[in-house]
Amino acid sequence: MTKTFATPLFPSNLQDQTVVIFGGTSGIGLAAIQAKAAGAAVIVIGSNAERARQAAEAHGLAGWRAADVTRSETIYAAVSDIAHVDHLVLLAGSFVAGRVLDADIDHLRRAFEERIWASIHAIRALGDKLSKSGSITFISGNLADRPNAYGTAVLAAASAAMEAMARGMALELAPVRVNTLSPGPINTPILGKALGEGRDAFVASLEQTLPLHRLGSAEEAGNAVVFLMANTFMNGAVLNIDGGARLV
Repeated sequence: MTKTFATPLFPSNLQDQTVVIFGGTSGIGLAAIQAKAAGAAVIVIGSNAERARQAAEAHGLAGWRAADVTRSETIYAAVSDIAHVDHLVLLAGSFVAGRVLDADIDHLRRAFEERIWASIHAIRALGDKLSKSGSITFISGNLADRPNAYGTAVLAAASAAMEAMARGMALELAPVRVNTLSPGPINTPILGKALGEGRDAFVASLEQTLPLHRLGSAEEAGNAVVFLMANTFMNGAVLNIDGGARLV
């Protein structure tokens, strides 16, 4: 059954603008296609060509591409025929977990490959095709503020690095705006992939400690992405969308 995303909850100025979303075929990325309801032409880029095609067709998007963000050549190929981009949204990335002392180093390296280096390649691939009055949105996560002892040290480092890179790029790429979305516990498919059969028990326990006693929705996080694109005075900022989870 196709999920329908509501119109963003605020006025926007995305009319007739082009939005490219890496990681746009599920979870927060798919919810970020709410930019279409705000008037934008949205192109999604996912790791799986069939899922990307299905997402684009199901939601009437302007287009789709496939790219493995750990292979730079596929990133360049995916955007090579896109003439102009107003907003670039970089949400791709898997849940890379493993203890530093015993995890496979190449596995841990993916946390940075999928985030830092993939973002750099995407920005370089677009070059002057990215509007000077547009924006770039990165993704980090609560781990940047609240690391834990469960094999997420490298992922926490990569998340914090995304926020630092966004601040630097907001100066380096000015007047292009660069911001970071920092989601907390959001109910997306990546949660099930990370926790497997233990997902429901973990979520039930987590909800008891969260200030709002629930997980956030992909739609709520997607609205936050659209806000970062549409608000033309948001720059060099980290927008926490976590229901206050970082406070407990």
